[in-house]
Amino acid sequence: MMSRSGPARRPAVILLAEDDPGDQELTRRALEEGSISSELHVVEDGEQALDYLLRRGDYADPARSPRPDLFLLDLNMPRIDGGQVLHEMKFHPECAGIPTVVLTTSRQEEDIIRSYDLGVKSFITKPVEFDEFIRVVRLLGEYWLELVSLPDGEG
Repeated sequence: MMSRSGPARRPAVILLAEDDPGDQELTRRALEEGSISSELHVVEDGEQALDYLLRRGDYADPARSPRPDLFLLDLNMPRIDGGQVLHEMKFHPECAGIPTVVLTTSRQEEDIIRSYDLGVKSFITKPVEFDEFIRVVRLLGEYWLELVSLPDGEG
């Protein structure tokens, strides 16, 4: 296990699966403003997310696709939606242990239940207000990357 505290910690690797460029930028800014030591990797649809997680195609090189310490997943994406990504992750041991947080506009009870059934650690509805969105992402980063002990992301 690698604790996020201590002087020798490496930046946390965060994978963001988000098709909206505005939300991608807001997430990036929130992490920077929160002074969260992280390396953000962004994919724009569910197919890219699975390719990244399973190191296929453009993401076959581990240097380009380091194992995420935290996976932020939007449910409403093109090609393969977030629910399908979660379903596929269950069948791949290399995805086990990656804390996954759904960060989506959906407020549907069935999306919440299905996401937890598929192994997410948190389900958060994206706030509409800019400042609130920044606050939520900053709190997510602080919780998952500074307070929680996560498995070593190497490999």
